[in-house]
Amino acid sequence: MPYFSDELIEEVRSANDIVDVISGYVRLQKKGSNYFGLCPFHNEKSASFSVSQNKQMYYCFGCGAGGNVLTFLMEYENYTFPEAMQALADRAGIRLPEQEQTAAEQREADYRSKLMEVNREAGKYYYMLLRNARGTHAYEYFRGRQLTDETMQKFGLGYADKYSDDLYGYLKSKGYADSLLRDSGLVILDEKRGAHDKFWNRAMFPIMNVHHKIIGFGGRVMGEGEPKYLNSPETQIFEKGRNLYGLNLAKQTRRSQLLLCEGYMDVIVLHQAGFDNAVASLGTSLTSGHASLLKRYTKQVYLTFDSDNAGIKAALRAIPILKEAGIATRVISMKPYKDPDEFIKALGAQAYQERIDQAENSFLFEIRILEQNYNMEDPEGKTAFYRAAAKKLLGFSDEVERNNYIEAIASKYQLGFENLRKLVASASMQADPVKKTVSYKSGSHKKEAAGADGKKKSQKLMLTWLSEDPVLYPLVKDYISPQDFSDAVCAHTAAVLFDQLEKGQLNLAQIPSHFENPEEQREIAAAFHETIQEVRTKEERGRALKDTMIKLKENHLQMLRENHEPDGMQERFQQMVREKKMLEELRKKEFLLPE
Repeated sequence: MPYFSDELIEEVRSANDIVDVISGYVRLQKKGSNYFGLCPFHNEKSASFSVSQNKQMYYCFGCGAGGNVLTFLMEYENYTFPEAMQALADRAGIRLPEQEQTAAEQREADYRSKLMEVNREAGKYYYMLLRNARGTHAYEYFRGRQLTDETMQKFGLGYADKYSDDLYGYLKSKGYADSLLRDSGLVILDEKRGAHDKFWNRAMFPIMNVHHKIIGFGGRVMGEGEPKYLNSPETQIFEKGRNLYGLNLAKQTRRSQLLLCEGYMDVIVLHQAGFDNAVASLGTSLTSGHASLLKRYTKQVYLTFDSDNAGIKAALRAIPILKEAGIATRVISMKPYKDPDEFIKALGAQAYQERIDQAENSFLFEIRILEQNYNMEDPEGKTAFYRAAAKKLLGFSDEVERNNYIEAIASKYQLGFENLRKLVASASMQADPVKKTVSYKSGSHKKEAAGADGKKKSQKLMLTWLSEDPVLYPLVKDYISPQDFSDAVCAHTAAVLFDQLEKGQLNLAQIPSHFENPEEQREIAAAFHETIQEVRTKEERGRALKDTMIKLKENHLQMLRENHEPDGMQERFQQMVREKKMLEELRKKEFLLPE
């Protein structure tokens, strides 16, 4: 990855006003000191997306998306950091330094660029053929599938001519070498047959990467012939396990989930019906590479696979892969139809939306399919099913989540919560005889989580106070330091913020650049947008600030007390004495703040 100095990053960021940039994507209206609009990262009807010109940051109070202008481009356009830097530098007329490459790296980059160029030329040629007399039967095929001209154009659909060397002749006329055409996967060089096209007499589907660049093709044979569908082979620019059909369009959806299909036509028909969040794997089972790619764009995937046995097996393979990637998954039923294409044609978009709303929890789907392997009319078969379900429940490491699923399955199969819980415990002991089961009192998890949330809230409140009223810093710094922030992101943010305030150089938008992880950048934006309770008088404002400072001090003191590590024990004890004394002083202190 190219290296950019902090100074250059700040120069590029500060040269691009965040309101101006985001206005190019979102319709913003000024309300008070901030601008508001509909969030581009999730579907909403009321504007909760806030852009602060003063802070040069954005934050959505609905979904939690937030950061600076660089973060926005990375999240909206799915740019890498260097790509976002380049886009903003170009916009501001700033020239970025040339990044040095080795001769080998330069040759590889140039060759990849050539492969992209060949694919682009092929895509243009196929596109043209579909729209003249030679492509009439392919055009009629697409029209027969009820695709509009607008949809065909949107997906760049085309036609590969019936002559098996047609594309080869066209690309040779453009001056491309045989070796390059071979490496593109579009041409096969054969001693017996000579050079001939990979695709001929096929309706063509360009496969694009997330940046709308053609990296390969899929082709559906016209008339009889095998295989019915054919994909480009893997090349230097095309890897089936790391690309998804339609993602270049679906990445811009405002829906909260992505729909994962099995075929090109399913994706195209769903987009035409208004479901712009549909994608498909490229003639291969879902891989961990696909899951990682999906995770960059969504936290939820709805499987809309074929309703036959092959589709069910594909769903069962996909669910654990998505779970491993941290993606919540649900399964959409297409019955009595085979796939989304047939379903949409028969029942329409509204009925499909209803199926989305009724989508089944992926684990409960797995249990339902598991049940089909047992004779539930036979007591022995029913017992075997319960034990198999208990083993699957061991996959939940979190006890609260596991208990929720135990409750759901016990209720559905009229087994009783305690009976199923005991089966799970027994299965756990059989899987690991030395494993000890840890039990918790009812509600203890919730209390612990609520306590952690409360501590973090007071830290975020403190950061929001100081970001919105920097004049408070002289009052705060005598009692509060970055050490009082137990959350790692808040502590780092506080350290940078306190340093800026100490120097009188407040620059909030620069802070997210200290973090590479998008989730941490979101947390920073949230930390500067915590809701401060509205108070009218300066006395009330003073008490509110004081309460926040006291909570921060109390939490830090508690953390010191709970640290029983032998190293540094004497130093921690002395620090506890100092902190306790400072807390007592703080409780006696009165703060009068400007109204």
